[in-house]
Amino acid sequence: MRRRKLLLSALGAATALGLTLTACGSGDGGDKAVAEVSGGTAAKPIVTLDSPSEKPDLTLTDTDGKSYDLLEKTKGHPTLIYFGYTNCPDVCPTTMANIAVAVKQLPQAERDDLRVVFVTSDPERDTPAQLKKWLGGINKDFIGLTGPFNKIQQAARSVNIGIEAPVKKKNGDVVSTHGAQVLLSSPKDDKIHWMGMQEATSDNYTAALPKIIKGQNP
Repeated sequence: MRRRKLLLSALGAATALGLTLTACGSGDGGDKAVAEVSGGTAAKPIVTLDSPSEKPDLTLTDTDGKSYDLLEKTKGHPTLIYFGYTNCPDVCPTTMANIAVAVKQLPQAERDDLRVVFVTSDPERDTPAQLKKWLGGINKDFIGLTGPFNKIQQAARSVNIGIEAPVKKKNGDVVSTHGAQVLLSSPKDDKIHWMGMQEATSDNYTAALPKIIKGQNP
């Protein structure tokens, strides 16, 4: 059985969003792939939080093997942050592809201003080279980060995104459990004001991003 967890949006004691962990698995030979989502779903695909939260204070290694200070590099820029991994069979590639479709609709100046950051929850397999190859097939401007798992997990937990170390099961499946939400921050104060839920489609992001880039509620 997959472990069922309900993550609380820590942004207002009165509000509890149905944030869930997504368990994704793939067999070593690639012939098995499973994903399970537990808990409830959000009423809206992109949620405006009651109170903003700080972006995670995180310095990791980017796809060029260089140090990347997330707070410094994204300061003053509208930013999307997602914790996932490249071997995920469905949720992660779908989420990133939906964002890529929406980003493509933006004017070039807004695309240049936007930061989309993919932080791996499976750093042992997601090397800088692997992240670069995978993200290059989605959008070469997306930023991929890897580093020590404990550091990544701590940063994710600071923004109420749960991730657990990948586990290899007896049948050969590798299961990685991670929050499926996209964190969206405003360029006005560099704080997270919105969350893209797993149900968010490319159309939802296409409608929301032009407003988020301006620091407005979608």
